[in-house]
Amino acid sequence: MLLEPENSAKARQLLNQSMALVLAGGRGSRLKQLTDNRAKPAVHFGGKFRIIDFVLSNCINSGIRRVGVVTQYKSHSLLRHLQSGWSFLRYQMNEFIDLLPAQQRVDEVHWYRGTADAIYQNVDIIRDYGPKYLVVLAGDHIYKMDYAAMLLDHVRLGAKVTVACIEVPRAEASAFGVMDIDEQRKIRAFVEKPANPPAMPGCEDRSLASMGIYIFEAEYLYQLLEEDILNQDSKHDFGMDVIPRIVEEGMAFAHPFNMSCVGAREGQKPYWRDVGTLDSFWEANMDLASVLPELDIYDQNWPIWTSQTLTPPAKFVQDRNGQHGMTINSMFSGGTIVSGSFVLNSVLFTNVRVHSFCTLDQAIIFPGVEIGAGCRLRRVVVDKGCVLPDGLVVGENADEDSRRFYRSEQGIVLVTKEMLDKLV
Repeated sequence: MLLEPENSAKARQLLNQSMALVLAGGRGSRLKQLTDNRAKPAVHFGGKFRIIDFVLSNCINSGIRRVGVVTQYKSHSLLRHLQSGWSFLRYQMNEFIDLLPAQQRVDEVHWYRGTADAIYQNVDIIRDYGPKYLVVLAGDHIYKMDYAAMLLDHVRLGAKVTVACIEVPRAEASAFGVMDIDEQRKIRAFVEKPANPPAMPGCEDRSLASMGIYIFEAEYLYQLLEEDILNQDSKHDFGMDVIPRIVEEGMAFAHPFNMSCVGAREGQKPYWRDVGTLDSFWEANMDLASVLPELDIYDQNWPIWTSQTLTPPAKFVQDRNGQHGMTINSMFSGGTIVSGSFVLNSVLFTNVRVHSFCTLDQAIIFPGVEIGAGCRLRRVVVDKGCVLPDGLVVGENADEDSRRFYRSEQGIVLVTKEMLDKLV
């Protein structure tokens, strides 16, 4: 969605008064060993990106150029990525990405105790920038959204907080904050991760879920956080504590995602993914390798920014017997070399080496992986820097895969260096 010309001047004014706060401190334990050494927002995605690149690109493309990234869990990989790929903003022009690691500002015992507490512990830094509006964002979702459109909607509604929302199957809604709204989009009830999610009126199999995207009046939020930190019964979380309180005051409104979604084709549902499990992560990457992916990462009008590694082009050569390989519906990043192998429906990141006689089918291969000759990999995710021995077979025997690696309920196999080291 692009703003109409008559809204552009108003949007620019509001954007200049705004600051985005990206919550990027979570581990994402459902991604299993992929987050043993990195936070979920730092996990590689889509051939050359990290998950956090999508929310940060939304900020830049929307016109929000003052961004704070709140980190905590094993943040080194994330911080290194931000420093190498997101240092193009100029502080002299009042634009920046400020890194906000947990600093135990409340006391020396507590790290961030919840999403609201993560903002509270950085309030003094945020106040110094003087924003009128705060756009609070989760750093671990995949989507394209114009925050300027949501900001305009927030001001027109006269809301104290506006919550972006999306329709989800009711069977999956227990993983989200679920809301009930009236005809004016005022939120009448908000329940965080309910065991029995309420259905949307007239649609028993759908629920209205929070996307973890909030716009606050800054001074109002500061006041709420000061009061929340003194509440001994609070979890200091937006979904559990802060948002329900604003709902009780009648000042919380919903913003449907289709009002600000970018790039959705006609008749297509707005694309938003919480790639929080190994299965959903694999599926989202597989979508990008399909003929008509739901998410368009080739849109030059809404580019996905990231750290650019200096690599030569990907190369495809004959195997050692002089035979050609074959590739179908696959993505290859720079520095990758494939030698006479079959690569089907797969995503290969930067500097991957595939030796002769291999077959890769529905495989996600992270940067710096070397795949030995004669390997057969199917429905697999291979972590960064792995060296697979010649002839390794993964994805054909469930019992063998479960014994040697991690295998999900849907049969997706995760391979890491630590797992390979234990092979005999």
